[in-house]
Amino acid sequence: MSRPATAIWGRAEQQDFRSRVRGCLLGGAIGDALGAGVDTLTLDETRSAYGAEGVTDFAPAYGRRGAVAAATQLTLFTVDGLIRAQVRRDTGAWHPPTDVHRAHLRWAATQRDWGPDERRKDNGWLAQQEWLYARRDASVSCLTGLGDELMGTLEKPKNPTARDAGALVRSAPFGLLVGWEPELVCQLAVECAAQTHGHPTAYLSAGAFAVIVHGVARGDSVDASVQRSLALLTSRPGHQPVTDALGQALGAVRQGIPTPGRVSVLAEGRAAEDSLAVAVYCSLVAEDVRHGLRLAVNHDGPSSATGALCGALLGAMHGETALPPAWLAELEGRGTLLEMADDFAMEMTQGPALHAPAITSSGWLTRYPRGT
Repeated sequence: MSRPATAIWGRAEQQDFRSRVRGCLLGGAIGDALGAGVDTLTLDETRSAYGAEGVTDFAPAYGRRGAVAAATQLTLFTVDGLIRAQVRRDTGAWHPPTDVHRAHLRWAATQRDWGPDERRKDNGWLAQQEWLYARRDASVSCLTGLGDELMGTLEKPKNPTARDAGALVRSAPFGLLVGWEPELVCQLAVECAAQTHGHPTAYLSAGAFAVIVHGVARGDSVDASVQRSLALLTSRPGHQPVTDALGQALGAVRQGIPTPGRVSVLAEGRAAEDSLAVAVYCSLVAEDVRHGLRLAVNHDGPSSATGALCGALLGAMHGETALPPAWLAELEGRGTLLEMADDFAMEMTQGPALHAPAITSSGWLTRYPRGT
């Protein structure tokens, strides 16, 4: 991949960026946790269990309230990979898909091991967090795609029939590369999605989502960001199901007051593009983060995925202070999410002050080893 230009950051811009990064990661995790308790339920079953409005607060999942699913785990390792890619530029190496793939392999190890393995010198800080070693219903495609060290590519993707949202839900951090051009953001997200999900609708959904997050993180509207993603997708083979799903999401906005019924129509396919459509629609019609997320998880589809996607979008758009405090207070892994968000923001805005080619040992390189 070609290297993006380095942005110049003032203090106000850095503070705004950090708020949006925090909002994106925490918002995605809140949405993930809100949907986790009803992920396998239909809308009717959810209403039967929680009342006419469906689930409106964290429901117990994985033994507690506020627990996150695999979407949040994978997203954190995507962030780790992107930071490592920047750090490794000091060595003259520049291939972010490789660094993200290595990060996702570290996540895959958490699904096999009982806890952190101190013998692995390249683990860094994130893989030392014991709470991430919980198994949280990751998609089969993620587990098999990362079951060996062979990296899937667009020419030879892993799992060529996989079209679930497993790659899509880990792709928000690509959109936080706000100094990059949208075309590069899309390409990186697509290449990294193909490492586990080889169906075009799965990896193109990931690319579209990254571009939409990128737009709102830079201050654009959801609608304008969706239009930009549509323009970038139309030249790519296999785009039609994804562009059609985004078109349906935009069309649903004009059909009147948002209801769970409208969301269920968008979610009924359960493929990646359907989850993307739900997240876009709920972000467009949301009165605030709480309203948008409640809409995003009450339907017949995969509620954890749609909640995570919608939460990441709304968080990137409005920043961390727009997130409901009561949900934040109960959120599993909030400390880790905050540290990763702040580390990402620091690396992207002040990287040269943290590491340089001549530096071989520092606290930052202990957290994010350069590797080989």
